[in-house]
Amino acid sequence: MAPTPGTLALDFDGVICDGLIEYFQTAWRAYCQLFEPDRTAPPAGLAERFYPLRPVVESGWEMPILIFALRSGYGDGDILRNWSQIAPELTADAELDRAQVAATVDGVRDRWIKADLDDWLSQHRFYPGVVERMAQAQESGTTLYIVSTKEGRFIRQLLSRAGLDLPRAQILGKEVKRPKYETLRLLKADQPQPLWFIEDRLQALVEASEQADLQDVALFLADWGYNVADDQHRAEKSDRLHLLTLDTFSKGSSEWFG
Repeated sequence: MAPTPGTLALDFDGVICDGLIEYFQTAWRAYCQLFEPDRTAPPAGLAERFYPLRPVVESGWEMPILIFALRSGYGDGDILRNWSQIAPELTADAELDRAQVAATVDGVRDRWIKADLDDWLSQHRFYPGVVERMAQAQESGTTLYIVSTKEGRFIRQLLSRAGLDLPRAQILGKEVKRPKYETLRLLKADQPQPLWFIEDRLQALVEASEQADLQDVALFLADWGYNVADDQHRAEKSDRLHLLTLDTFSKGSSEWFG
């Protein structure tokens, strides 16, 4: 494998930016709207339980359902092991559907952004050293792309606040409406090679690894993002994926393969 990428694609949330504070605040407000409309402040300790369970959430509608599970007495271990069964069961028991919950989450976020965009943006933090490493990669001639399910307009604003400006065309957010492996396929076709991709969701990497025409794309799981020990173990044992620590990411890319 080449010591440096021609094109480096990175997920945003969980790789570049830590949005846990915003996730919880949005989830709590949506939960209250759906389940406890008279409640305002979350109980002590709820956020601290929510944060390490964030990796089980694959879609935004699950966020208030995760809080509902915690408020309903589910243990953290049970949620980590059985979330794919718990989430739809709780939703059905509450006589809700995914679309309704998703619309509630989107509405909460949209109203927050419309009322106070600066406050919403301030709920996001950048992982230590990541923006600096991206700037170094740019300076060395690597082409950077953001491949994310977050809206591109917010990614641009957050990166700009951190002092990193990318061309609009290099930020591929929620609006592109395609699987990440499809985006990688397009980048492979018309961007400098080799192509490397850093993501914090194991499933997204597994899907990319299963594409016959992407076998020469280097795939990295960011262990500082929204994943759990089992995900990291699977990546570490994989012949196709590479487990990447934040400390190693901050070093030269030639060290990323271990």
